[in-house]
Amino acid sequence: MPPIQKKNVDRMIKDYKYTSVSEFFRDAVRALENDKLIKDIMESEREFAAGKGKKLRSLKDLM
Repeated sequence: MPPIQKKNVDRMIKDYKYTSVSEFFRDAVRALENDKLIKDIMESEREFAAGKGKKLRSLKDLM
């Protein structure tokens, strides 16, 4: 990691009161996963609203 990034990470760890570098990165990964999930859901909602979705009546409709 470039020194400037390490300095920024160290500052954020202190500012946000993380107990370790690994806790900071685990939280960052969770935030990215949540952001991706939200984007995927929003995209699915747009597709469904545009008529590209299929309403399922049961789990058998997935097969």
